[in-house]
Amino acid sequence: MKRFKRAFTGISALLVVTTALTACGNSNSNANSNANASQSPDSTSSTNATEAPKTSGEKVTINLWSFTDEIPNMTKKYMETHPDANVEFKTTVIATTDGAYQPALDQALAGGGKDAPDIYAAEAAFVLKYTQGDASDYAANYGDLGLSDQMVTDAGIAQYSVDIGSKDGQLKALGYQATGGGFIYRRSIAKDVFGTDDPAAIKNEVGPGWDKYFAAADKLKAKGYAIVSGDGDIWHPIENSSDQGWVVDGKLHIDPKREQFLDFSKKLTDNGYSNGTQDWTEAWYADMSGTGAKPVFGFFGPAWLINYVMNGQVKDTNGDWAVTEPTTGFFWGGTWLLANKDVTKDDAKKQAVADFVKWVTLDTSDTGLQNYWANGTMKEGEQGTKDSVASSVVMSKSNGEVALLGGQNMFEAFVPANANATGKNLTQYDESINLIWRDQVRAYASGSKSREDALKDFKQTVKDQLGIESE
Repeated sequence: MKRFKRAFTGISALLVVTTALTACGNSNSNANSNANASQSPDSTSSTNATEAPKTSGEKVTINLWSFTDEIPNMTKKYMETHPDANVEFKTTVIATTDGAYQPALDQALAGGGKDAPDIYAAEAAFVLKYTQGDASDYAANYGDLGLSDQMVTDAGIAQYSVDIGSKDGQLKALGYQATGGGFIYRRSIAKDVFGTDDPAAIKNEVGPGWDKYFAAADKLKAKGYAIVSGDGDIWHPIENSSDQGWVVDGKLHIDPKREQFLDFSKKLTDNGYSNGTQDWTEAWYADMSGTGAKPVFGFFGPAWLINYVMNGQVKDTNGDWAVTEPTTGFFWGGTWLLANKDVTKDDAKKQAVADFVKWVTLDTSDTGLQNYWANGTMKEGEQGTKDSVASSVVMSKSNGEVALLGGQNMFEAFVPANANATGKNLTQYDESINLIWRDQVRAYASGSKSREDALKDFKQTVKDQLGIESE
């Protein structure tokens, strides 16, 4: 994928890539959006310039900042589909490795001036800082760019994405990719244990609710299967279906659904319902290919997990998978696109920025970014990766058939998955707090720490590292 950014791409160093891309004329566009960049740029720096034939009028320069090359690469398709756009994109790509992207972006936004970012990307792990948190005042309201709430409604954008991108009722960011999660399972195991591999039937075996999920785990265990690879596979559904986030009224808050993860993790371990792996490790990948300790029934994840992680790992299990609605609604990952509020001070730049943002995030036409993204047609004459996109309107008219899923149209599962996700339980501290929480849960599940000590140490570590007192 070029999508789930930093977690599995393993970039080793801070990269800055600046690229000038130019089109000509004036731009008319619709906009479709795709969120969640993943693949990192190469470990070299490069500068390229591409110019279309010039027309009269001074070019508008748009400074575009991102943490992967995914959105910068979209500018090439934009210029191809907007031959009259009198615009030049100057792109800066800084990898999130070692936390390099945010400090550089913050400094550039604070510095202002002609070199400040006009459009910038933020991923799920830290997007709230830029849409609702400490750095949100730099972002323009989409409404001030001429991008209305009605456009959002007409495009069928998932509400979780809107909620994450909004502050005080004003939309400041949208994505192009939708990352609502489904339950991705082995067809052969489903037939052996449940007598069918039909997604409509399997969704009722694994949910709704965790009681049904663990009942299914018992049935699978009886036949020698693990329901999941490790506790990380259930964390994202639990985290992103909670009623409240980690910080409420300035205090550390442990939502009951998130606290339940302690018990669920231990239950997976004590009952042998999983292979005890940790996500993003070789053992986790082995369970995708069916070569782990026990055959694993399924994984929770969005379309990017299928396309950009499992696709390279499944090997002999390719085609033996399907996706259905999950035990509980959730999303995982994503990239949101923001515009600097200073672009509204110049009519030409405001229009140019609005046109590109609209084309990426809201355009449902056949020449919008999301149509190309959903159908894997970014490069003419070449079948690329199909992906779940922000617009349900686009997905409803697109072909989501995927070989890894035995030819299943994955959009049939991901459209409702996106609709059932919530974006009201995030905070700008999630990336740091989640790491602390997962470590403590692992210690408890392994038996090396009591439940009480795990909770106490979690609260103390959050206080020590982030200065946030618990309730």
